[in-house]
Amino acid sequence: MKGSRGAGVSTSKGVNTTVRLEHSNTISTKISINGCQTNSASVSEYVAKSMVAQAGRNYKVSIEHRVDVPIGVGLGTSGAGALSLAVSLNEALGLNLSIEEAAQVAHIAEVECKTGLGTVIAETYGGMEIRLKAGAPGIGEMKKIPLGNDYVVAFLPFGAISTSSILTNQVFRRRINDLGGSYVTHLLKSPNPDRFMKLSRYFAEYVGLITDRVRTVLDETDKVGIRCSMPMFGEAVFALTKREDADHLLNVFKKHEVPIPAISEISGEMSGTILAEVDEKGVRLV
Repeated sequence: MKGSRGAGVSTSKGVNTTVRLEHSNTISTKISINGCQTNSASVSEYVAKSMVAQAGRNYKVSIEHRVDVPIGVGLGTSGAGALSLAVSLNEALGLNLSIEEAAQVAHIAEVECKTGLGTVIAETYGGMEIRLKAGAPGIGEMKKIPLGNDYVVAFLPFGAISTSSILTNQVFRRRINDLGGSYVTHLLKSPNPDRFMKLSRYFAEYVGLITDRVRTVLDETDKVGIRCSMPMFGEAVFALTKREDADHLLNVFKKHEVPIPAISEISGEMSGTILAEVDEKGVRLV
């Protein structure tokens, strides 16, 4: 199964998903993101249709994604939406899949829609991780790096970069493949946040997607001694930084007239309770 090797960190801010099912003669989906209906959420549509097909009967599926971070800037929102939807539908449809089996549906959706390769497995297990073997949750292999409560993630979003355009570009794919595996090996020798940020920055520089706006911020944060990088793939700046340095970093970020920068805690393993309310019209996840 396709996937990616690499490393990353999952934030506690992300995507919350609510679903409602109504019996129908055909499978159909209605998807809203932060209250606005959309016809372009291909990953969520793929997940919904795949899981309803497993249920053996047709439903009209209404999906509401509440996204607490900027969309399209490399923060993994499509993967988070797919994962939260797969887990919710597993409960609502009574499929009795394990968390990993439900997450595999989300992973396949990302791969097929060319919106990600390693996002879902990282978000399934949370925290700071190194992906040792490519693949979906339950198939790929990961090593988790303990962080404690000393670190947070700070990010400054500028704009979107199409993940699918990068994953289908042979030049960028070659650059990613050139260094991705070797950097995993380097990080494993000393798996800590400082080394992760250093290698992340080297990787971003080599791939060659850093824009002028991102470069300006990176130069500024270098001058104050806080190492930042650019997420793959999005026009943004991020740092896994010590909590004591976060406010100083935000002061640098706030100089730029873009959406408000943010700080997030590090997530643990995906957790929480899913409650299903059944009424005469179907099932609503709350």
